Amino acid sequence: MPPPEGSAAGFERIVRDHGPALERLAAGYAADAGEQADLLQEILLAIWRALPAFRGACSERTFVLRVAHNRGLTYRARRRRFYPIETAGALIDPAADVARVAERAAARDRLLAAIRQLPVTQREVVMLHLEGLSHREIGEVVGTTENGAATRLARAKKALRQLLGDSNGADA
Repeated sequence: MPPPEGSAAGFERIVRDHGPALERLAAGYAADAGEQADLLQEILLAIWRALPAFRGACSERTFVLRVAHNRGLTYRARRRRFYPIETAGALIDPAADVARVAERAAARDRLLAAIRQLPVTQREVVMLHLEGLSHREIGEVVGTTENGAATRLARAKKALRQLLGDSNGADA
């Protein structure tokens, strides 16, 4: 159910519920921590402005991620630069073993770097897949069919395996 037009409480709930996913999505479009913060602010402003148009034709999550994805594309088009990933500490569990944390951070950084090398149509479906969206939901966000989203995702996974040098054929 959409929050009431101009509802600060509805917007705050959306930020609370979807904030971590929006942060991760921003990290998929901007590598520098400062640029990620800027992009996240642009995404949140775009969501605030788009909320009155939300009529519940899709899930709130799909709506929010579609707005975020579109803002990410606009942001990327303005930047047209690629940066090394500098988000090493962003998702680290402080209670975890230090060596395991370092290994996981390195693997995440390697994956994000490979994702940034993908064409944008593949990058967007991978980022949405990593957020747990179904093929149908990904299709709604990027404006294609469920089968189209599944095909893009399969191609993106194949490209990621090649970029990451994974010859065993495991899912990316």
